[in-house]
Amino acid sequence: MNDTRDALTRKLQAFKGLGPEDMAMLQDLQRLRSQIPAGKEVVYEGQHSHTAYILRQGWACSYKRLRDGSRQIIDIQVPGDFLGLRSLLLRASDHSFLTITDVEVARLDRHRMLEVFRRTPRLAVALMWAASRDEATVVEHLVSIGRRGAFERTAHFLLELGERLKLVGIGNGSAYPCPISQSILADALGMTAIHINRVLRQLREARIVVFRDGMVEFQDMKRAADITGFELTYLDQSPES
Repeated sequence: MNDTRDALTRKLQAFKGLGPEDMAMLQDLQRLRSQIPAGKEVVYEGQHSHTAYILRQGWACSYKRLRDGSRQIIDIQVPGDFLGLRSLLLRASDHSFLTITDVEVARLDRHRMLEVFRRTPRLAVALMWAASRDEATVVEHLVSIGRRGAFERTAHFLLELGERLKLVGIGNGSAYPCPISQSILADALGMTAIHINRVLRQLREARIVVFRDGMVEFQDMKRAADITGFELTYLDQSPES
């Protein structure tokens, strides 16, 4: 990342310019930092009295485990995203968060978030925008799993991921690092590992996108967007006028 701003600051300023008091509060909000290795549950479903986190570096995923032991990944979290923010207002967490890579997080609690809303309403609105944007992304994933075919669903997800990363200074949208495994991608898209492997091969042979060795590279982003109906509207990444 060439910009000295952290990922969350970059993300929020895409929505609303932050003043000096907002910036100071945002930095203070990220003061309590810790490192967590890959493969660890940060928040688990049913957990009471937990804290939420800002993902400063690294990748994570949110998921729900089914009775048969299978899981549905709800979303992939990248730098600048929250882990468990909504659940601060619930008596228990309604889903789990797992680190995909080694991560750095900043710990939040309900009292610190309420202080933000009390002292810096402009920053509070920006945080609400980020949470609303996360919800819009999950809605789009629901549409993909319910109505898009496997080919279109996979290309749409990779397009979305590129735009989310570009917003926080990682990659350029058409090419970006992607450390998730095919099994994680399959669980996120509602497919089997064998099926996702076949779809990725089809996308590669169609010269649309290549996902290999931890990198995603689009050969034809326009064609990918045309095939999937991908639009940036739901990501709301244009600065507020």
